[in-house]
Amino acid sequence: MKYTYPAIFTPEVNGLFSVRFPDLENCVTCGDDLSDAIFMAQDVLCLCLYGMEQDGKIIPAASAPNDVVVEPGEFTSILAVDTETYRRFYENKSMKKTLTIPVWLNEQAERANVNFSQTLQQALKDALHISQ
Repeated sequence: MKYTYPAIFTPEVNGLFSVRFPDLENCVTCGDDLSDAIFMAQDVLCLCLYGMEQDGKIIPAASAPNDVVVEPGEFTSILAVDTETYRRFYENKSMKKTLTIPVWLNEQAERANVNFSQTLQQALKDALHISQ
């Protein structure tokens, strides 16, 4: 799932920045400089949205950038994240599945040194139209 949300950046002392997302409760972070703050904001945004997806919570609609109210010195930027990419990276552990295939197919595949796990993974990706 791909999402875009406005983030409010607040300059702090010594070049630090704090970041909050007005549409997402408790979705906050900070960075040592603007570049770090952007990186950290994308990470926390993805983590918050991923957690909401996993918990079956309703993902709130993002505010329009012009509707976000900021204090003097603050600014708004739109950040984009992809929770599917995050999911693939962090949930890439393997799990064992039991399956049933005809004996003749198993014998031919074994003679051809087919990697069953790799073949099943590719077939599932193809069936689900997942690239990679």
